[in-house]
Amino acid sequence: QVQLVESGGGLVQPGGSLRLSCAASGRTSDILNMGWYRRAPGKQRELVATIASSGNTNYADTVKGRFTISRDNVKNLVILQMKNVKPEDTAVYYCNVIQWGGLAYWGQGTQVTVSS
Repeated sequence: QVQLVESGGGLVQPGGSLRLSCAASGRTSDILNMGWYRRAPGKQRELVATIASSGNTNYADTVKGRFTISRDNVKNLVILQMKNVKPEDTAVYYCNVIQWGGLAYWGQGTQVTVSS
């Protein structure tokens, strides 16, 4: 079992920055991939960014060049640095980890609202 706790969401103005953090606990030694997904109102959950245990990253086209994902394997953290945010980035952001064997875990979600 892995438990995930997200933090850092909130209200930010267009063009601003926000940093989301997700702390993993439990069987963290089995974690392969870590990532962030989001669900905007009226839409399906979509991938934002993922980072493998190797450090390889993958981004949605809509956030490339604006968001940066990183992980701290000692502290079992995955960070999403958001810059130049846009109103269309408004969503509930979910942390996700995948263990060896394919088990996936989700955080409870943190709201990000981009508005002036």
